Amino acid sequence: MMRTERESKEKDTHKLIVEVAERLFRQIGFQKTTVADIARELHMSPANVYRFFTAKSEINEAVCMDLLSKIEAEAEKIAASRGGAAQKIRNLFSSVEKTHRKLFMYDRKLHDLIDAAITENWAIMRRHAERMAAILEQIIASGMASNEFPKGDAALASRLVNTACIRFCHPRLIVEYEQEPEPTLDQMIGFCLAALSDRNKLIQFPSGEEAEQR
Repeated sequence: MMRTERESKEKDTHKLIVEVAERLFRQIGFQKTTVADIARELHMSPANVYRFFTAKSEINEAVCMDLLSKIEAEAEKIAASRGGAAQKIRNLFSSVEKTHRKLFMYDRKLHDLIDAAITENWAIMRRHAERMAAILEQIIASGMASNEFPKGDAALASRLVNTACIRFCHPRLIVEYEQEPEPTLDQMIGFCLAALSDRNKLIQFPSGEEAEQR
């Protein structure tokens, strides 16, 4: 019993450190925030913070992971919702784009954290990209199973749609293309859905092996 209580208390402290770090990152930026700053806010020593995180970089990753997990949770909710695959794809990309744009507009310093995670190729960012691609693949596969889209390679289709829409999901590209009015996200999604649904051309998204044989 005592061990369970201790583990629960440590879990709470871990969560509290991440929450305080996120607040400081939002205020002064993740690069300027020190472990001493976080410890001071929590009324504990830096050494105590290091009991939970061996380096400041781990705190950076934990805050970033917390932000990304919220995006993933919303994506999973959309994938599990009722309705057609096409609408789910629209909802998915709209949700991701809105989250990143909100960070850029109102939480620029947290936006910088995610941008750094992408630029420096953090492992958590790669896992996030894989998870989001898997969710999109799941939606496309459901559309193929219900005959909303022609049968084909859902994994490749997911990668193609992700690549086409990357400027609306990548923090840095959102900034770079901010002044470009077109294509809009709605136009790009429409283009992707047309490709997925084109039964005349029957875009089957062949596997790499089949493509080589051609």
